[in-house]
Amino acid sequence: MEHDGQLELYAAVADQLKEAHTTVRALQVPEGVRMALTRKLLVITAAAKHDLADAARRLEAFRADLDAGRFPEEER
Repeated sequence: MEHDGQLELYAAVADQLKEAHTTVRALQVPEGVRMALTRKLLVITAAAKHDLADAARRLEAFRADLDAGRFPEEER
């Protein structure tokens, strides 16, 4: 049964990552900020391959920052 829980978490994280990417693409921010946000999402995606629970926590924090309007500085 634990395997089923892991699959459910994987599906939830995958869905949330997809939504986060869609949200980032729709933001009206400078391209450098969008690149920084996308890079953060790619790091979270990579983390999900090794530690799904940690990736879920990182994604939750990322989404909270987006919702609060906290964006990284523009990359150059």
